[in-house]
Amino acid sequence: MRVEFHPAAANTGVVFIRTDLPGAPRIPARVALRIETPRRTTLRSGEFVVEMVEHVLAALAGLEIDNCEVRVTAGEMPGCDGSALAFVQALREAGVEAQAEVRPFLCLHETIRVGDEDCWVEARPTNTAGLIIKYRLDYGSGNAIGRETIELPINPKSFCESLAPARTFLLEAEANWLRERGLGGRTSHKDLLVFGDDGPIDNELRFEDECVRHKTLDVVGDLALAGCDIHGRIVAHRSGHRLNAELVKVLLLECHVERDQRRSA
Repeated sequence: MRVEFHPAAANTGVVFIRTDLPGAPRIPARVALRIETPRRTTLRSGEFVVEMVEHVLAALAGLEIDNCEVRVTAGEMPGCDGSALAFVQALREAGVEAQAEVRPFLCLHETIRVGDEDCWVEARPTNTAGLIIKYRLDYGSGNAIGRETIELPINPKSFCESLAPARTFLLEAEANWLRERGLGGRTSHKDLLVFGDDGPIDNELRFEDECVRHKTLDVVGDLALAGCDIHGRIVAHRSGHRLNAELVKVLLLECHVERDQRRSA
């Protein structure tokens, strides 16, 4: 599996291109193309699919790269080490070039929330530009993950230092459930964080609160499906890919898209 990042013209957005298929079909990174799959973000345009795109999208959004052709040679993105770090390193080595167009953004004037009492995510207006994300992780008691909370502004520096290295995690029972369904067969306990009763199995944490950092990374990637910046404060409680995408859909329906002063890249 190979992933190549190529420059794209202003207003292109992020587009995945399946170079392994005849005609190299294009799949734009838009929430309208998202389909429901377990524990990942998948996009489908017609009969063509790209899976597990959330870490690629998070890397691009975290580095404020708005226009990019992501050329891939398979339908499923490489898991790498379960984080966005490899994608960030490749993009930073290639460099980013500012474009003449200004970047569109969603302007929040009221709090918008999706979910229920157990799992929810909401977008709140703020008095400043930019995106802030607060995530509350709650796996309850009786396991090694427990409860964690993080809040931070999202910009290239904070993303690269605090979120990009955070890896995918799950409980051992969840890992077994996925493998029974033919998912994750190419990964081992050393590729991502699988938690047993006493902590990660055959692995070590990069951050004491690595789990909540990874969930925040996923939020960054899923919000990128809006196709524009979001200025506001996102607060998530036990939210996952489905709820993150639902919030994006509601925001696009109810909020006004304006033009930012930041140039596209």
